[in-house]
Amino acid sequence: MTDGLEFTPDWFSKPGDSLRALMSRRRIAATDVAKHLHGGMAALRSLLDGTGSIDLAQAAVLARHLGGTESFWLKRQANYEAALERAVDRATAIEGDEWLLLPVPGDKPRGRLSAEKRRAEVRRRLTFFNVGTMKAWDARYGRICSDTLFRKSEAFTSDDAAILMWLRSGELGADLVDTKTWSAGNLEDRLGEIRKLSKVKDPELFLPKLKVLCAEAGVAVVAKRAPQGCPASGASRMVAPDKAMILLSFRGLSDDKFWFTVFHEIGHLMLHGARTFIDAEMDGKGVDDAEREANDFASRCIVPERNAEEFVRLDGARDEVVRFSVRVGVSAGLTVGQMQHREMIRQDQLNYLKRRWRWDQLEPLLD
Repeated sequence: MTDGLEFTPDWFSKPGDSLRALMSRRRIAATDVAKHLHGGMAALRSLLDGTGSIDLAQAAVLARHLGGTESFWLKRQANYEAALERAVDRATAIEGDEWLLLPVPGDKPRGRLSAEKRRAEVRRRLTFFNVGTMKAWDARYGRICSDTLFRKSEAFTSDDAAILMWLRSGELGADLVDTKTWSAGNLEDRLGEIRKLSKVKDPELFLPKLKVLCAEAGVAVVAKRAPQGCPASGASRMVAPDKAMILLSFRGLSDDKFWFTVFHEIGHLMLHGARTFIDAEMDGKGVDDAEREANDFASRCIVPERNAEEFVRLDGARDEVVRFSVRVGVSAGLTVGQMQHREMIRQDQLNYLKRRWRWDQLEPLLD
């Protein structure tokens, strides 16, 4: 009691936090836990993100395969629900208007909200971002907006809240990716194999292999379509001290844009450590040193330094570009993208050499 008022904490901790910690500590793969849960990976995802609740059957599975007792997991769920409701009470009364400005997955157009629906919408936002106050949200996510870590496109209207919703969705997706301990050296060792994947046409074939190669180096690769208002093509972020994330949106739907983004984010992780970067296409204006370094890294992944002189002599003849691409070991579309970026050819030249995808082809592959 303080000044006659009872202290009520405004924070909460999901059972998924304990679940995630035990999986990490005991090196138990998400797939190994999911196969025992009714509902499989979808059920595990809902427990980790807080949208699902632990019932008696799930408590028994968690106790058997992760540790603790059934009563521990049930009590953990009950404590979370009580703490969340206290946080929702406070947030709705004090910061409700601010919370409702933040988009979350599944949002639909809404008019005037009843008190019950307003509370439900605030609860969804607290659950999704896993914080109880705007101050806590700002400490965890707002700084990303204020830091110079965005590479935004002049061609899109950027909505920072939509960007951060996409980033948070990526973090939740990374929870389900089993990785070894993060190692920049191990990632560098796998660059050659990653480059070869650019020659594979079908994302259904190359994306799982990309995920495996990166996971071996401690990087969770997550593919999420960017929501409306989010111009991002990729992001890189340390989601745990020993785990990195590369988030990809497939923006542009072409192989040159996709693989340049992959190499760009790998460059950030290898060159710039634990900083968070959220990237989209730019015209070269306002690019800071870190972005230039990541751009140069990606360009060298596509056109190795040993082939640089040969590359600049390319004149735009189709067969010459294809032969060069075969020699350096990348898709011809990537070579075309680099030639266009360096203004060696026009933006409308050789585009038929790029591989293009459709969203209906990609949707089943997204996390």
